[in-house]
Amino acid sequence: MSTLDSTWSPEMGRIAAPLREQVVATLRRAILDRAFDPGQRLVERELIERLGVSRTTVREAIRELASEGLVTVIPQRGAIVSSPSLAEAIDLYEVRAALESILVARFTERADEKQVVALQITSTALARCSSAAEEISNILEAKDRFYGALLEGAESPVLAQLLSGIQARVQILRATSLSAPGRITEAASEIEGIVAAIERRDAKEASQLMAAHIRAAAETALGHLSPSEVQVGADHR
Repeated sequence: MSTLDSTWSPEMGRIAAPLREQVVATLRRAILDRAFDPGQRLVERELIERLGVSRTTVREAIRELASEGLVTVIPQRGAIVSSPSLAEAIDLYEVRAALESILVARFTERADEKQVVALQITSTALARCSSAAEEISNILEAKDRFYGALLEGAESPVLAQLLSGIQARVQILRATSLSAPGRITEAASEIEGIVAAIERRDAKEASQLMAAHIRAAAETALGHLSPSEVQVGADHR
């Protein structure tokens, strides 16, 4: 039996980007859309056939996704979709809460009015996307635009670098969190509250609201993990 979801139908060559980037984007979206389940093995031969690309291109794409934390490569076993253990997930969310609280404070302190308006626009777009019950991948993209606006206004290359690594590793958990009934609407409302505090230039309240937002997301996502889970790869001998 194939390890790939039979409903997964990638479309290559429709965007003006190098082939490797198209493959990376296609596989990333498939992982976030749960066409591949956490812990599922990515079989090179099947990816080559499904995507219609070379083995080299598939391997390069897997290496890039591994650097993002979406894929784990196990020596002598191959690549599987990453699935953080409960302990790893707890630590990732705690670090994310701390860093994003600082990020919001820096934005509140440093952003000009134009950047605040740009942030508000992304928040409104996210709320609209959430209320329309769009695909999780589209909601995640809307939330990424919100974070992009935050990073621009915070003017902190250090925070941007640190958060890029954390965000990549929690991508799968973010999709799981937003898939929970009612969580999308709650998340959009929480973000609107953060933006309102920013508009008042209340860095302390905005920072506290962001920490609460991340911990609410963590509570939902971690509910899908059990203490008995072990590090990815242990069941793929």
